[in-house]
Amino acid sequence: MPDCIFCKIVSGEIPTHFMYENEFVVAFPDIKPVKPGHTLVIPKEHHSWFYEVPKDIANEWFSAAQFLALKLKEDHKADYVQLSIVGKDVPHAHLHLIPQTLRNTSTL
Repeated sequence: MPDCIFCKIVSGEIPTHFMYENEFVVAFPDIKPVKPGHTLVIPKEHHSWFYEVPKDIANEWFSAAQFLALKLKEDHKADYVQLSIVGKDVPHAHLHLIPQTLRNTSTL
């Protein structure tokens, strides 16, 4: 897709630091992170919506997301990593991984 910003990132036309890459997917930092470690995971092939991604690529995509979530959790000392599929800002299927910390609700 010639006007897709994520396709331009995959092709190298727009430079970024890939945190993960294999034959099917790449991951890179979100340009406007909501929290430190906010990462996008995308299939290299252009698919507008997550439900359009072929199963074999979807398996690679979610496997990469799981691997990265564990790494982000450790690196950012997070309690968990939120996974979100929104898809309205950029019409290229993508997952958001956002390290999160639970608030301490105990009272001493």
